[in-house]
Amino acid sequence: MIYRVTHTTTYDYTDSVSLSHHLLRLMPRDLPHQRCLTHAVDIDPKPAIAERHFDYFGNAVTFLTIEGAHRKLIVKSESSVAVTPRVIPPPAETLAWESVRESSRGQQIGHSLDASEFVFDSPLVRTKDDFAAYAAPSFPKNRPILEAALNLTKRIHADFKFDPKATTLATPLEEVFKNRRGVCQDFAQFQIACFRSLGLPARYVSGYLETDPPPGKPRFVGADASHAWVSFYCHGIGWIDVDPTNNVLPTARHITVAYGRDYDDVSPIRGVILGAGQHTLKVAVDVVAMGEPAKAVVEKSARKVVAS
Repeated sequence: MIYRVTHTTTYDYTDSVSLSHHLLRLMPRDLPHQRCLTHAVDIDPKPAIAERHFDYFGNAVTFLTIEGAHRKLIVKSESSVAVTPRVIPPPAETLAWESVRESSRGQQIGHSLDASEFVFDSPLVRTKDDFAAYAAPSFPKNRPILEAALNLTKRIHADFKFDPKATTLATPLEEVFKNRRGVCQDFAQFQIACFRSLGLPARYVSGYLETDPPPGKPRFVGADASHAWVSFYCHGIGWIDVDPTNNVLPTARHITVAYGRDYDDVSPIRGVILGAGQHTLKVAVDVVAMGEPAKAVVEKSARKVVAS
């Protein structure tokens, strides 16, 4: 499926801003099941500097410098992305979760070694005995890891209530766990904490969901904003994604933008400003299925990247 993604962020400042620097992570990644065909970013006011690079995790990052007084900043990202269904192994045929844990202790090479760094604490995700205890019923002895992960995903979906007013970006995981309320970011980071507290590699995934589902399919929670889910590593297979907010294995309706240890590594826009006083933030995301088969478009299209 081909998707058109529009992500518009508007900052309104009570006082004039004289200088600002921003990092954007808005460009969808190229993956075995996904290709970013076109990507353009329109910025108002026009930046003095707009440079693109890739961060430590391989995410595309645009660095902006905006000079001159302004009281409003609008960043509009538009992308077209080809997504094909992912190959998901039979859950019962994946490795026992203890085998994955033993293989994640820094004694490998290649992708397995790279995955091992996602076992450790990160700024927003700390391992705790309480998180391991919550996860434990899903991880009995010798259970295949994908079976265990799906059970944990189902339990989080059932036990936690989606409530946009319950948390902010600063809400600690301990509070999310206590109140069992939050948004996709909270649920993803909690599930990552459960995995890591058991010694299993897990990373944070940011991206988008299809806004209007196909006929007869339920509407996903979080489809009108940036979305977040989880990716855990299984040796011999690679990374497998799970979405605790919607209790699904992401397939062709999830569009991946960035990977990281937690939200702090992949926030869509962050910056430093001089001036401004107070500000208000508005975010609008629209994901529309264009309906053209992905393979044909990928074969005939070249990727275009523009920052203006």
